[in-house]
Amino acid sequence: MAVKDRDRFSTATRLRALGEQTAARVYRSQTKRQARRSRLTGRAALLALVLCSMIVALAYPMRQYVSQRAQISDLQREREQARQRVEQLRDLKARWQDDAYAEQQIRRRLHYVMPGETGYVVVDPGAAKQSRADLRAARRPWYANVWDGVDKADAAGR
Repeated sequence: MAVKDRDRFSTATRLRALGEQTAARVYRSQTKRQARRSRLTGRAALLALVLCSMIVALAYPMRQYVSQRAQISDLQREREQARQRVEQLRDLKARWQDDAYAEQQIRRRLHYVMPGETGYVVVDPGAAKQSRADLRAARRPWYANVWDGVDKADAAGR
C-alpha cells in the first residue's frame, strides 16, 4: 500500500490527473457550446437564400405558364366548337341544295301553294286579342302611345 500512496502524491500522477480533469472540462465546454450553437451554418443559410431567390424568380414565369396553358385549352375548345358549327352549316347547305327540301321550306315559310292546291292560314286567337289592343292604341293620341312604350321598356328592364 505504501507504493500506491507514494504514486498518488507523485508529480507524474498529479499531472496526469490534472490533464484528465482539464480534458474533461474542455470536452464538457465543447459539448455545451455545440449544443448552444445554432444548427444554421453559413452554408445552410446561403443555400436557403439561393432556394428562396429561385422560388421568387420562378413564381412569375410559372404563373404565366399556367395562364397560357389555360388560354390554349380555351382556344382549342373554341376551335372545336367552330369546327362543329362549320359542319352544321355544311349539312344545312347540302340540304338546301336538295330541291325537295327547298320546296318544303318555301311552302312552310312563305305560304306558297302549287297550282291547283288550296292554301289555308290558321289564325292564332292570341293574335286577334293583340290586334284589338292595337286598335285601342290607334284611337289614342300619339304621345300617349309613346309614353306607354317608355313605361313598357322601363318595366322590361326590371
